[in-house]
Amino acid sequence: MKQGAILTRLYDQLQATARERRIADLRVGLSYVGVRLDNDQAGVAAVLPDITIKSCTVLSAAGSYADSPVEKVLTYLVDGKTSLHRSIGLAAANALIGSSFAGGETEDREATTYFNLQPGEKVAMVGFFGPLIERIRATGAVLTVIEKNPDRLEILSPEAKQQALRNCNVAIITATTLLNGTFEETAGLLGAPRLVALMGPSTPLMPAIFPDTPVTHLGGVAVHDPLRMLQIVSEGGGTPALRSCLRFVNLILK
Repeated sequence: MKQGAILTRLYDQLQATARERRIADLRVGLSYVGVRLDNDQAGVAAVLPDITIKSCTVLSAAGSYADSPVEKVLTYLVDGKTSLHRSIGLAAANALIGSSFAGGETEDREATTYFNLQPGEKVAMVGFFGPLIERIRATGAVLTVIEKNPDRLEILSPEAKQQALRNCNVAIITATTLLNGTFEETAGLLGAPRLVALMGPSTPLMPAIFPDTPVTHLGGVAVHDPLRMLQIVSEGGGTPALRSCLRFVNLILK
């Protein structure tokens, strides 16, 4: 699958809806982007460190987003020049999706309760989901964490990463792989896992864009307190601070 294919599909699915909505507010924080629409639906997406930004002008369009058509930022999904552009586009997309989840099961439960992990099963975790690690290991499953940030964890060799993905029974993939352009490559390295979960607040809860992928589970969020979410994002808050504003949603696709 071509790099960026999922974000392109997301853009195609939401383009018509985006033309009908305007941005009421957009905030770029240290950990998340938050977008609120004129119908009070809201969405978030993670902010990644971007070493390509070299000057003091991070967003040349700053000051023009509020009251602009949502389509203006949704196009960042396909033509964004930086990961921050893609974060803005994905937050807008998640706001457009809102709570209108197309099919599947939606419950505010801890995602690992759906995984039915068994002792000895191999779990590959792409991205560091700290709160899940002990829960997974407590089941007796064998966990391998694939992380890009050496400050968090030892970085696996390319060969060890490929082997972990090829041999795993369960794969848990952070939705930030959509922002850094590695989702398609990661999915292509998987062998035949029984469950593949795309997880994190950035996850687009739209099953229609994943039909020919190995993804079986989407774990994302719906924003139920947009104004509080925007305040926390503006003040540099991360996932723990945002929890009171969010409802955690699990969609079972297959």
